[in-house]
Amino acid sequence: MTAQPIVVGVDGSQSSLQAVSWAAREAALRGAPLTLVTTMFVPGTYGVPIGVPASLFEEEELDGKKRLARAEETATAAEAGHTLDIDVAFCTGTPAGELIERSKSARMVVVGANRAGIIERALLGSVSAAVATHAHSPVAVICGLPHTEVNSIEGPVVVGVDGSAHSEPAISMAFEEAALRQTELVAVHAWSDVDLYAPFPSENNRTAIVNRETALLSESLAGRAEEFPDVKVRSVVVMDQPVRNLRDHAGDAQLLVVGSRGRGGFTSLLLGSTSRALMHSVTCPLLIVR
Repeated sequence: MTAQPIVVGVDGSQSSLQAVSWAAREAALRGAPLTLVTTMFVPGTYGVPIGVPASLFEEEELDGKKRLARAEETATAAEAGHTLDIDVAFCTGTPAGELIERSKSARMVVVGANRAGIIERALLGSVSAAVATHAHSPVAVICGLPHTEVNSIEGPVVVGVDGSAHSEPAISMAFEEAALRQTELVAVHAWSDVDLYAPFPSENNRTAIVNRETALLSESLAGRAEEFPDVKVRSVVVMDQPVRNLRDHAGDAQLLVVGSRGRGGFTSLLLGSTSRALMHSVTCPLLIVR
């Protein structure tokens, strides 16, 4: 069987080149092939006006080839010590549609998220938001930092744990990432959304809640330590908003891993409020695991 590739979207922006560098490292760590994907407009597709001169499409094609060539150079330079199996795909569908389709057979899809301006911070970019919401595989969202190379970010892998079935795949993948990167895993469980027994709980009630939530976190992590004996795990149980606490821990992390939906989400909700909010606010790579 052909190994599942790491698929990364390429649009020529700084954030997409950072995504290429991160994806190249991920491919090298996992011994997986890397697929670079870019798209171009073609006559007759949705959103392309009738009567557009052919020269415009010729320029689009040339620009697309240049984007892929630069991305391939970036990937090779990012992992100069490894021989990467790199494939390039020049597609004619919509960027989000192509990446979502390829996510069906991918190990992971990686996208850049340019949040340099107010509009970018508000919308996060239609492609990265759509892929994170609808992809079939895990999705890594990479924010292009102007003065920091993404692969130079150090620190632990942080995973958000809410005790639901939705966080189980995220926990497993977080252990994998920590093992591959030979770093500590910080498992964070925030319980501010748990119903308290009274408006002003007694110390006994508060202690009981802390003990219960600590046991819940331990149960969620159980079994992985045997599978990943070299991964040092630090458990954090706090009374805080999940988004705020995970964002604080992500400030010193090289990777934040979360599930796509939490325990309070509707079954039809494809991307939970916590993962969506983190997409807008963290600066380290964010891995959303469905």
